[in-house]
Amino acid sequence: MLEASGISVTLGGTPILREVAFCLRGGEVVALIGPNGAGKSTLLDVLSGAVGADAGEVRLGGRALAAWPRRALARRRAVLPQTPVLSFPFRVFDVVMLGRSPHSGRSSRDADLRIAHAVLAETGMLEFAERIYTTLSGGERQRAELSRVLAQIWPEPGQHAHEVECRHLLLDEPANNLDLAHQQAVMVTARRLAGWGYGVLAVLHDPNLAAVHADRICVLAEGRMAADGPPCTVVTEDLFERVFGTRVRIVRHPNHGRPVVLPP
Repeated sequence: MLEASGISVTLGGTPILREVAFCLRGGEVVALIGPNGAGKSTLLDVLSGAVGADAGEVRLGGRALAAWPRRALARRRAVLPQTPVLSFPFRVFDVVMLGRSPHSGRSSRDADLRIAHAVLAETGMLEFAERIYTTLSGGERQRAELSRVLAQIWPEPGQHAHEVECRHLLLDEPANNLDLAHQQAVMVTARRLAGWGYGVLAVLHDPNLAAVHADRICVLAEGRMAADGPPCTVVTEDLFERVFGTRVRIVRHPNHGRPVVLPP
């Protein structure tokens, strides 16, 4: 389990997070939503270890995050940033292989290659393997980056996913630049990993994407956790008016009964 307690962060004299508590268990998909500037990306950065909190603690598997060696931590949790960070003219396949770096000396070359092919197939990017990363569209780069991140925590060939120690995937706005079909595909992948016992946290702007695919929705507002629970209890008209300052209409999806957010 990845858990945080009493997390407070101040940047440039402005409080961003205020005593936030959060947990991500293996086997669940959690969506983090909230208004712009609510602190969603900052919380994800704290949970990943990229940003230190001014107060509070993050623990992974019962151990303080700061106590984890970097390579061991990289094998247990992977992070997809909000904006692609690579700018080198690498082949897409080479970009994906970067995700296997934390496993150097522990995984064979053959296993790394098989994992790279598996994650490219998972993201629909196998046909782009020989393309140069910098020639890709924004959505294609996003999917290449997701492939790299998945390679970091993908099970070894022949290893049953449930035999792997609990791993976590942190996604910061994974639907950025993606069309409708690929937005859905990203969340299907998240659900697949949760089915393997992984914990998945996704920062999302689309409440309907969150409501359809997440087991829990957490809502950040003004640096505090305003709600945390199943979509059917969190996605309400009152909460949206209070947190987002807008009126919406909530209906139930005819197929699965989950809430759907509509204009009033």
